[in-house]
Amino acid sequence: MQPKSSFTWKSIRNIFDQIHLYAGLISGLVVIAVCLSGTIYVYNTEIREFMDSELYFVEEGGQRMSADELKKSLESVNDANVVGVMWNEEANRTVQFTLKKKDEEGRGNTYFVNPYSGELVGNTADRTATAEFMGYMFSLHRWLLLDRIEEPILESMGNRDLGRFINGVATLLFLLGVITGIVIWVPNKVKSWKQGLKIKWSANWKRVNHDLHNTLAFYSLIFLFIMAATGPFWSYTWYREGWQKTWDIYQEPSPRAGNAEGPGRGPKPEKVDSEVPLPIVSLDEVFAKTNAELPYVGNIRVSLPSKASDPVGVSKYRTGFFARAGADQLTLSSSDLSVTEANLFSDLPFRQQIGRSVKSLHVGDIFGQFSKFLWFVACLIATSLPITGTLIWWNKRKKKPGKKKPVARKVAEMA
Repeated sequence: MQPKSSFTWKSIRNIFDQIHLYAGLISGLVVIAVCLSGTIYVYNTEIREFMDSELYFVEEGGQRMSADELKKSLESVNDANVVGVMWNEEANRTVQFTLKKKDEEGRGNTYFVNPYSGELVGNTADRTATAEFMGYMFSLHRWLLLDRIEEPILESMGNRDLGRFINGVATLLFLLGVITGIVIWVPNKVKSWKQGLKIKWSANWKRVNHDLHNTLAFYSLIFLFIMAATGPFWSYTWYREGWQKTWDIYQEPSPRAGNAEGPGRGPKPEKVDSEVPLPIVSLDEVFAKTNAELPYVGNIRVSLPSKASDPVGVSKYRTGFFARAGADQLTLSSSDLSVTEANLFSDLPFRQQIGRSVKSLHVGDIFGQFSKFLWFVACLIATSLPITGTLIWWNKRKKKPGKKKPVARKVAEMA
């Protein structure tokens, strides 16, 4: 007679087995699409730079022009204002300037500029084949390509919202599968943990498939959990707010300005005097100030004021193989470039660092190229899990009629 505790655990494990199975079967196809596109998109930047290298790399030739010289040249040629700069200090790299015309809607266009000659080598408005392909990968990962369908599928929501919703459901089911997989694996393998951490390649394909599912999932467990736990952040408002409140980074949304008075409507925004000239800001002085305040090697992104009262926004990102994610941000007065606010990532409490790193945790660049490679491998494994898991289930289904074999073996031994 089996002990009661053993029977209880067996029953509990069976429940978790069923949850694990059906969570995987229901979400399988979506998980494959999302994880495959995510595997590719981990190296989005590297793929773009390799395939469209002429936009990102230049030959070193003499002395680089100053940022202010490049800015002046671009504004005169394009009859537009520079509103943003991504400045790369590496000698063989282009620099990026975002220009926007006076009454232009949107964020403007970003131009790739040769810092030695001032030549425009391309801009984001000209979509390359690589940009189109990576755009499809991003669309598949976020909205399952439903945003590419012009006709609405449902009357109650747009195609993009529908894709986001389905993606979120599948990701939550995948997260449930990861959690139940831990519960199933650990007690079952703790006594024979060595066998549970290797693949028996000499066995038949069914055993190899079983080992691939269990062993690879175990090795990538922490990465799979992080990817699945951060994924719904972009699918559901309630999840995003829950994440922000959990890690103490939530801020109440500011009330939207309305056109009339009433409940939930704010005052009308003040009109901006378009005749007030924008402040003249020296980019070279901004870079000098930033490097003095943040003395480490990194790329600098600058947002220039769009009206006279706006400050200059600066973000600096570390570079290198083990570069930690998380930009340091400075707010500079547009009149004298004095620091009015400094938000350093290292000064944040640890829980807020986690909360603000949700994107880096999801895509894997939390520690530069080192962690990106780990996420790439883990995402590749995640793509395979629905396939190997479905094969395990299918093989067990085919086995069910043959349960009498052990009895026959016992009779033979007794004879």
